[in-house]
Amino acid sequence: MNSSERIEAIRQRLEQHLAPSRLEIIDDSHLHAGHASAGGGGHYTLHLTSPQFAGKAILQRHRMVYQALADLMPSEVHALSIHADV
Repeated sequence: MNSSERIEAIRQRLEQHLAPSRLEIIDDSHLHAGHASAGGGGHYTLHLTSPQFAGKAILQRHRMVYQALADLMPSEVHALSIHADV
């Protein structure tokens, strides 16, 4: 899977599971070139806002994101920086 396909896969899963009102996916993979443990998976920063985060602590929000992307971890997505707001 190439970078644009990964971003689309991330977008689809987050939209399906969390119905975000705002979603920004930034590919940071170039910042980690040569990172041996990446195994081909990308590094991404996510900015998302979802009503499903209401009443949830930050850790719970991050778990919801990781659960939505579980089938992509770690083969396609190696690392995430998550900014999850209500």
